[in-house]
Amino acid sequence: MSLNTPPISAGRALEVLHAGWQAQADGRLTASWMLHGRPGVGKSQIVQQLADVIGAKLFDLRLTTIEPQDLRGLPYYDHDQRKTVWYRPEDLPDDPQAPAILFLDELTAASPYLQPTVYGLLQERRVGQHLLPDSVLIVAAGNTVEDGAIAYEMGTALSDRLIHLHVQADPKDWLETYAALKGLSPAVTAFLRSRPDLLETTEESLRRGHLITCTPRAWERVSEIMSAVPDRATRQTLIAGTVGDAAAAEFAVIADEIQASVQINDILQATEKERFSLFPESLHGMNAVVFGLVGAANPHTLSEIIDIMEQIRHVARHRDTPAFAQLPLAELSAFGFEMLMAKAFRDGLQDAFTGSAAYARYAADRQALGLD
Repeated sequence: MSLNTPPISAGRALEVLHAGWQAQADGRLTASWMLHGRPGVGKSQIVQQLADVIGAKLFDLRLTTIEPQDLRGLPYYDHDQRKTVWYRPEDLPDDPQAPAILFLDELTAASPYLQPTVYGLLQERRVGQHLLPDSVLIVAAGNTVEDGAIAYEMGTALSDRLIHLHVQADPKDWLETYAALKGLSPAVTAFLRSRPDLLETTEESLRRGHLITCTPRAWERVSEIMSAVPDRATRQTLIAGTVGDAAAAEFAVIADEIQASVQINDILQATEKERFSLFPESLHGMNAVVFGLVGAANPHTLSEIIDIMEQIRHVARHRDTPAFAQLPLAELSAFGFEMLMAKAFRDGLQDAFTGSAAYARYAADRQALGLD
Protein backbone atom coordinates (compact mmCIF):
# COMPACT_ATOMS: atom_id res chain seq x y z
CA MET A 1 0.00 0.00 0.00
CA SER A 2 1.20 3.51 -0.73
CA LEU A 3 1.65 6.12 1.97
CA ASN A 4 -1.03 8.67 1.11
CA THR A 5 0.10 11.57 3.27
CA PRO A 6 2.36 14.41 2.05
CA PRO A 7 6.07 14.22 2.88
CA ILE A 8 7.49 16.65 5.43
CA SER A 9 11.00 17.54 6.53
CA ALA A 10 12.57 16.18 9.70
CA GLY A 11 12.39 19.64 11.26
CA ARG A 12 8.68 19.89 10.52
CA ALA A 13 8.10 16.38 11.89
CA LEU A 14 9.79 17.46 15.12
CA GLU A 15 7.48 20.48 15.33
CA VAL A 16 4.40 18.30 14.78
CA LEU A 17 5.44 15.76 17.41
CA HIS A 18 6.19 18.58 19.85
CA ALA A 19 2.70 19.97 19.27
CA GLY A 20 1.28 16.47 19.79
CA TRP A 21 3.18 16.18 23.06
CA GLN A 22 1.84 19.54 24.27
CA ALA A 23 -1.71 18.56 23.31
CA GLN A 24 -1.35 15.29 25.23
CA ALA A 25 0.13 17.06 28.26
CA ASP A 26 -2.86 19.41 28.25
CA GLY A 27 -5.31 16.52 28.06
CA ARG A 28 -6.57 17.55 24.60
CA LEU A 29 -5.24 14.64 22.53
CA THR A 30 -3.87 11.18 23.15
CA ALA A 31 -2.46 9.48 20.09
CA SER A 32 0.27 7.18 18.89
CA TRP A 33 2.53 8.41 16.11
CA MET A 34 4.32 6.71 13.22
CA LEU A 35 7.36 8.10 11.42
CA HIS A 36 7.79 6.64 7.93
CA GLY A 37 10.93 7.31 5.94
CA ARG A 38 13.86 5.83 4.10
CA PRO A 39 16.74 4.36 6.09
CA GLY A 40 19.03 7.04 7.50
CA VAL A 41 16.61 9.91 6.91
CA GLY A 42 16.72 10.90 10.58
CA LYS A 43 13.70 9.28 12.24
CA SER A 44 15.59 8.21 15.36
CA GLN A 45 17.26 11.62 15.61
CA ILE A 46 13.84 13.31 15.54
CA VAL A 47 12.70 11.28 18.53
CA GLN A 48 15.94 11.91 20.42
CA GLN A 49 15.68 15.65 19.71
CA LEU A 50 12.09 15.67 20.97
CA ALA A 51 13.15 13.91 24.16
CA ASP A 52 15.88 16.52 24.67
CA VAL A 53 13.49 19.42 24.04
CA ILE A 54 10.77 18.26 26.43
CA GLY A 55 13.14 16.79 29.01
CA ALA A 56 11.76 13.27 28.62
CA LYS A 57 13.39 9.93 29.28
CA LEU A 58 13.63 7.91 26.08
CA PHE A 59 12.67 4.22 26.17
CA ASP A 60 13.99 2.83 22.88
CA LEU A 61 12.60 -0.58 21.89
CA ARG A 62 14.03 -2.11 18.69
CA LEU A 63 11.17 -4.38 17.73
CA THR A 64 13.29 -6.54 15.42
CA THR A 65 15.31 -7.77 18.39
CA ILE A 66 12.51 -8.81 20.73
CA GLU A 67 9.96 -11.60 20.96
CA PRO A 68 6.31 -11.17 21.98
CA GLN A 69 7.05 -12.34 25.52
CA ASP A 70 9.78 -9.68 25.81
CA LEU A 71 7.10 -7.02 25.42
CA ARG A 72 4.19 -8.84 27.07
CA GLY A 73 6.28 -9.96 30.04
CA LEU A 74 6.72 -13.40 31.61
CA PRO A 75 3.97 -15.43 33.30
CA TYR A 76 4.32 -16.29 36.97
CA TYR A 77 2.05 -18.63 38.91
CA ASP A 78 0.70 -17.09 42.11
CA HIS A 79 -0.06 -20.12 44.32
CA ASP A 80 -1.87 -18.11 47.00
CA GLN A 81 -4.34 -16.56 44.58
CA ARG A 82 -4.30 -19.56 42.24
CA LYS A 83 -3.74 -17.20 39.31
CA THR A 84 -1.19 -16.69 36.59
CA VAL A 85 0.19 -13.16 36.77
CA TRP A 86 2.56 -11.37 34.43
CA TYR A 87 5.80 -9.64 35.25
CA ARG A 88 6.02 -6.68 32.91
CA PRO A 89 9.36 -5.88 31.23
CA GLU A 90 11.50 -3.27 32.98
CA ASP A 91 11.97 -1.17 29.86
CA LEU A 92 8.41 0.19 29.86
CA PRO A 93 7.89 3.60 31.52
CA ASP A 94 5.82 3.59 34.71
CA ASP A 95 6.46 6.91 36.49
CA PRO A 96 3.31 9.09 36.15
CA GLN A 97 5.24 12.22 37.16
CA ALA A 98 8.13 11.93 34.69
CA PRO A 99 7.73 12.72 30.99
CA ALA A 100 8.81 9.84 28.79
CA ILE A 101 8.80 8.73 25.17
CA LEU A 102 8.24 5.09 24.30
CA PHE A 103 9.94 4.67 20.92
CA LEU A 104 8.94 1.56 19.00
CA ASP A 105 11.62 1.53 16.32
CA GLU A 106 11.61 -0.68 13.22
CA LEU A 107 7.90 -1.39 13.62
CA THR A 108 7.41 -2.38 9.98
CA ALA A 109 10.32 -4.85 10.16
CA ALA A 110 9.09 -6.53 13.33
CA SER A 111 7.76 -10.07 13.27
CA PRO A 112 4.02 -10.27 12.48
CA TYR A 113 3.72 -12.41 15.65
CA LEU A 114 4.64 -9.34 17.68
CA GLN A 115 1.94 -7.13 16.22
CA PRO A 116 -0.99 -8.21 18.45
CA THR A 117 0.99 -7.14 21.52
CA VAL A 118 1.89 -3.85 19.84
CA TYR A 119 -1.78 -3.23 19.03
CA GLY A 120 -2.59 -2.91 22.72
CA LEU A 121 0.23 -0.45 23.28
CA LEU A 122 -0.74 1.78 20.38
CA GLN A 123 -4.48 1.85 20.92
CA GLU A 124 -5.11 1.12 24.61
CA ARG A 125 -1.69 2.20 25.93
CA ARG A 126 -1.40 -1.03 27.89
CA VAL A 127 0.49 -4.31 27.91
CA GLY A 128 -1.41 -6.89 29.91
CA GLN A 129 -2.34 -5.18 33.16
CA HIS A 130 0.32 -2.48 32.83
CA LEU A 131 -1.19 0.82 31.73
CA LEU A 132 1.18 3.49 30.46
CA PRO A 133 0.99 6.77 32.38
CA ASP A 134 -0.43 9.86 30.67
CA SER A 135 3.07 11.33 30.77
CA VAL A 136 4.23 8.88 28.06
CA LEU A 137 4.22 9.75 24.36
CA ILE A 138 4.25 6.74 22.01
CA VAL A 139 6.17 7.11 18.75
CA ALA A 140 6.88 4.31 16.27
CA ALA A 141 9.11 4.36 13.19
CA GLY A 142 9.89 2.18 10.22
CA ASN A 143 10.75 1.82 6.55
CA THR A 144 8.62 0.60 3.69
CA VAL A 145 9.18 -2.24 1.25
CA GLU A 146 9.83 0.34 -1.51
CA ASP A 147 12.82 1.72 0.46
CA GLY A 148 14.85 -1.41 -0.18
CA ALA A 149 14.76 -2.22 3.53
CA ILE A 150 13.54 -5.39 5.24
CA ALA A 151 9.90 -4.57 5.94
CA TYR A 152 6.43 -6.04 6.04
CA GLU A 153 3.40 -4.33 4.56
CA MET A 154 1.49 -2.53 7.31
CA GLY A 155 -2.04 -3.84 7.62
CA THR A 156 -5.07 -1.64 8.20
CA ALA A 157 -5.58 -2.93 11.76
CA LEU A 158 -2.16 -1.55 12.69
CA SER A 159 -2.31 1.55 10.48
CA ASP A 160 -5.62 2.69 11.94
CA ARG A 161 -4.06 2.98 15.40
CA LEU A 162 -1.53 5.62 14.32
CA ILE A 163 -1.11 9.18 13.10
CA HIS A 164 1.31 8.84 10.18
CA LEU A 165 4.10 11.27 9.30
CA HIS A 166 6.07 10.78 6.09
CA VAL A 167 9.60 12.06 6.74
CA GLN A 168 11.69 13.02 3.73
CA ALA A 169 15.24 14.36 3.59
CA ASP A 170 15.25 18.11 2.98
CA PRO A 171 18.76 19.57 2.55
CA LYS A 172 17.94 23.11 3.73
CA ASP A 173 16.03 21.87 6.74
CA TRP A 174 18.71 19.31 7.68
CA LEU A 175 21.56 21.79 7.36
CA GLU A 176 19.89 24.58 9.31
CA THR A 177 17.88 22.76 11.97
CA TYR A 178 20.11 19.77 12.64
CA ALA A 179 23.62 19.74 11.19
CA ALA A 180 24.57 23.31 12.07
CA LEU A 181 23.06 23.17 15.56
CA LYS A 182 24.80 19.89 16.30
CA GLY A 183 28.13 21.25 15.12
CA LEU A 184 28.84 18.74 12.34
CA SER A 185 32.06 19.14 10.38
CA PRO A 186 32.08 22.41 8.39
CA ALA A 187 33.45 20.43 5.44
CA VAL A 188 30.29 18.29 5.40
CA THR A 189 27.84 21.15 5.83
CA ALA A 190 29.60 23.41 3.31
CA PHE A 191 29.77 20.58 0.76
CA LEU A 192 26.08 19.72 1.11
CA ARG A 193 25.05 23.34 0.84
CA SER A 194 26.62 23.36 -2.63
CA ARG A 195 25.49 19.80 -3.48
CA PRO A 196 22.11 19.36 -1.75
CA ASP A 197 21.24 16.60 -4.22
CA LEU A 198 23.78 14.35 -2.49
CA LEU A 199 22.20 14.51 0.96
CA GLU A 200 19.98 11.51 0.17
CA THR A 201 20.42 9.30 -2.89
CA THR A 202 18.60 6.11 -1.92
CA GLU A 203 16.32 6.05 -4.94
CA GLU A 204 19.20 6.50 -7.39
CA SER A 205 21.30 3.87 -5.60
CA LEU A 206 18.46 1.36 -5.77
CA ARG A 207 18.03 2.09 -9.48
CA ARG A 208 21.75 1.62 -10.13
CA GLY A 209 21.99 -1.46 -7.93
CA HIS A 210 24.47 0.20 -5.57
CA LEU A 211 24.70 -1.05 -2.01
CA ILE A 212 26.09 2.16 -0.48
CA THR A 213 23.98 5.31 -0.57
CA CYS A 214 24.11 8.86 0.73
CA THR A 215 21.77 9.55 3.64
CA PRO A 216 21.68 12.16 6.42
CA ARG A 217 22.85 9.44 8.83
CA ALA A 218 25.76 8.58 6.53
CA TRP A 219 26.87 12.22 6.28
CA GLU A 220 26.77 12.53 10.06
CA ARG A 221 29.12 9.54 10.17
CA VAL A 222 31.37 11.27 7.64
CA SER A 223 31.52 14.22 10.04
CA GLU A 224 32.66 11.87 12.80
CA ILE A 225 35.29 10.36 10.48
CA MET A 226 36.61 13.83 9.62
CA SER A 227 37.35 14.56 13.28
CA ALA A 228 38.44 11.06 14.31
CA VAL A 229 40.83 10.01 11.53
CA PRO A 230 43.80 12.34 10.82
CA ASP A 231 45.36 10.33 7.96
CA ARG A 232 43.85 11.52 4.68
CA ALA A 233 44.18 8.22 2.76
CA THR A 234 42.59 6.20 5.55
CA ARG A 235 39.90 8.82 6.01
CA GLN A 236 39.05 8.76 2.32
CA THR A 237 38.69 4.98 2.35
CA LEU A 238 36.27 5.19 5.27
CA ILE A 239 34.25 7.97 3.66
CA ALA A 240 33.99 6.02 0.38
CA GLY A 241 32.70 3.09 2.42
CA THR A 242 30.08 5.38 3.96
CA VAL A 243 28.67 7.42 1.05
CA GLY A 244 30.09 5.59 -1.99
CA ASP A 245 33.14 6.28 -4.13
CA ALA A 246 31.65 8.94 -6.42
CA ALA A 247 30.30 11.17 -3.63
CA ALA A 248 33.46 10.59 -1.57
CA ALA A 249 35.73 11.71 -4.44
CA GLU A 250 33.73 14.89 -4.96
CA PHE A 251 33.62 15.58 -1.23
CA ALA A 252 37.39 15.11 -0.90
CA VAL A 253 38.12 18.07 -3.18
CA ILE A 254 36.02 20.41 -1.06
CA ALA A 255 37.21 18.92 2.22
CA ASP A 256 40.86 19.45 1.26
CA GLU A 257 40.19 23.06 0.31
CA ILE A 258 38.33 23.74 3.55
CA GLN A 259 40.91 22.06 5.75
CA ALA A 260 43.65 24.12 4.12
CA SER A 261 41.85 27.47 4.37
CA VAL A 262 39.39 27.36 7.29
CA GLN A 263 40.63 27.49 10.88
CA ILE A 264 37.74 28.41 13.16
CA ASN A 265 39.86 28.54 16.32
CA ASP A 266 42.31 30.96 14.67
CA ILE A 267 39.42 33.20 13.58
CA LEU A 268 37.97 33.20 17.10
CA GLN A 269 41.30 34.07 18.71
CA ALA A 270 42.32 36.77 16.22
CA THR A 271 41.74 40.49 16.67
CA GLU A 272 39.06 42.17 14.56
CA LYS A 273 41.69 43.51 12.17
CA GLU A 274 43.54 40.20 11.91
CA ARG A 275 40.40 38.25 11.07
CA PHE A 276 39.97 39.81 7.66
CA SER A 277 43.16 38.09 6.47
CA LEU A 278 41.92 34.70 7.74
CA PHE A 279 38.72 34.46 5.72
CA PRO A 280 39.04 32.02 2.75
CA GLU A 281 38.52 33.33 -0.78
CA SER A 282 36.06 30.66 -1.99
CA LEU A 283 32.33 30.21 -1.48
CA HIS A 284 32.92 26.71 -0.12
CA GLY A 285 35.39 28.13 2.38
CA MET A 286 33.10 30.94 3.52
CA ASN A 287 30.19 28.51 3.86
CA ALA A 288 32.43 26.39 6.07
CA VAL A 289 33.33 29.42 8.17
CA VAL A 290 29.66 30.24 8.75
CA PHE A 291 28.74 26.65 9.68
CA GLY A 292 31.88 26.31 11.80
CA LEU A 293 31.09 29.47 13.76
CA VAL A 294 27.54 28.30 14.46
CA GLY A 295 28.85 24.93 15.60
CA ALA A 296 31.40 26.61 17.91
CA ALA A 297 28.82 28.88 19.56
CA ASN A 298 28.44 28.39 23.32
CA PRO A 299 27.93 30.69 26.33
CA HIS A 300 31.62 31.65 26.26
CA THR A 301 32.01 32.28 22.52
CA LEU A 302 28.60 33.54 21.39
CA SER A 303 29.25 37.28 21.81
CA GLU A 304 32.48 37.02 19.84
CA ILE A 305 30.82 34.94 17.12
CA ILE A 306 28.04 37.53 16.73
CA ASP A 307 30.75 40.13 16.08
CA ILE A 308 32.44 37.89 13.49
CA MET A 309 29.16 37.06 11.74
CA GLU A 310 28.46 40.77 11.34
CA GLN A 311 32.03 41.33 10.17
CA ILE A 312 31.61 38.86 7.29
CA ARG A 313 29.45 41.40 5.44
CA HIS A 314 32.39 43.79 5.19
CA VAL A 315 35.22 41.45 4.14
CA ALA A 316 35.33 42.76 0.55
CA ARG A 317 36.07 46.29 1.78
CA HIS A 318 39.10 45.09 3.74
CA ARG A 319 40.55 42.50 1.35
CA ASP A 320 41.89 43.75 -1.94
CA THR A 321 41.05 40.49 -3.69
CA PRO A 322 38.61 40.26 -6.64
CA ALA A 323 37.26 36.94 -5.37
CA PHE A 324 35.55 38.55 -2.38
CA ALA A 325 33.71 41.04 -4.59
CA GLN A 326 32.01 38.06 -6.26
CA LEU A 327 30.91 36.34 -3.04
CA PRO A 328 27.39 36.83 -1.56
CA LEU A 329 28.81 38.03 1.76
CA ALA A 330 25.65 39.78 2.97
CA GLU A 331 23.63 36.63 2.23
CA LEU A 332 26.18 34.47 4.05
CA SER A 333 26.02 36.77 7.07
CA ALA A 334 22.20 36.67 7.12
CA PHE A 335 22.21 32.89 6.71
CA GLY A 336 24.66 32.55 9.58
CA PHE A 337 22.65 34.83 11.84
CA GLU A 338 19.47 32.78 11.22
CA MET A 339 21.18 29.58 12.34
CA LEU A 340 23.01 31.30 15.18
CA MET A 341 19.80 32.80 16.59
CA ALA A 342 18.02 29.44 16.34
CA LYS A 343 20.80 27.84 18.35
CA ALA A 344 20.82 30.69 20.88
CA PHE A 345 17.06 30.42 21.46
CA ARG A 346 17.32 26.66 21.79
CA ASP A 347 20.03 27.02 24.43
CA GLY A 348 18.50 30.02 26.23
CA LEU A 349 21.29 32.39 25.13
CA GLN A 350 19.20 34.96 23.24
CA ASP A 351 20.22 37.77 25.61
CA ALA A 352 23.60 37.83 23.88
CA PHE A 353 21.89 39.38 20.85
CA THR A 354 20.08 42.00 22.90
CA GLY A 355 23.31 43.43 24.27
CA SER A 356 25.37 43.14 21.07
CA ALA A 357 26.39 46.36 19.30
CA ALA A 358 27.41 44.32 16.24
CA TYR A 359 23.97 42.73 15.96
CA ALA A 360 22.32 46.10 16.46
CA ARG A 361 24.28 47.44 13.45
CA TYR A 362 23.33 44.40 11.40
CA ALA A 363 19.63 44.70 12.29
CA ALA A 364 19.58 48.46 11.64
CA ASP A 365 21.13 48.02 8.19
CA ARG A 366 18.63 45.31 7.25
CA GLN A 367 15.74 47.46 8.46
CA ALA A 368 17.02 50.41 6.42
CA LEU A 369 17.05 48.18 3.34
CA GLY A 370 13.50 46.99 4.10
CA LEU A 371 14.62 43.41 4.67
CA ASP A 372 13.07 43.05 8.15
